[in-house]
Amino acid sequence: MVRVERGSGRLYGAMLVLAVVVLLADQLTKLWAVAALSDGERIAVIPSLIHFRLLYNPGAALSLGAGSTWVFTLAAAASVAGILYTARRLASRAWALVLGAMLGGALSHLGDRLFRAPGPARGHVVDFIDYGPFVGNVADIALVAAATTLMLLTLRGVQLAGAPAEKPA
Repeated sequence: MVRVERGSGRLYGAMLVLAVVVLLADQLTKLWAVAALSDGERIAVIPSLIHFRLLYNPGAALSLGAGSTWVFTLAAAASVAGILYTARRLASRAWALVLGAMLGGALSHLGDRLFRAPGPARGHVVDFIDYGPFVGNVADIALVAAATTLMLLTLRGVQLAGAPAEKPA
């Protein structure tokens, strides 16, 4: 019988530390945005490229699915659980970084969905970084970077876990 070896506790810990860093960076910048920006106001950071503009997003990217916020709450919760479960097998620093960034972004969005207005499982995500056609936040940046890196790791054949080990007879 073949079983998969458990991953490195050190890599799992590093993943959790990165997740907390992403979560805190996202939530602290959202606190700043809510306090400093009025709804709809645009402040140029890099003129004609990046602005700060406060929006409350009930949906996914581009406010798609705005009437189904509870679905995104469930998806974020499932993502967090899936990442924590999958990461038990970590044997790669690169995958620890990818999963840490994804976990931090998913946790932050889950927190918004659970604890922001209009209420539990219906909360809106705070977006404030305006890139032209898109408005996002630090968690979105972490999620996009992680998803891009995940694709590159997959294309390069970098394994998440170590090779399967034979179970002693």
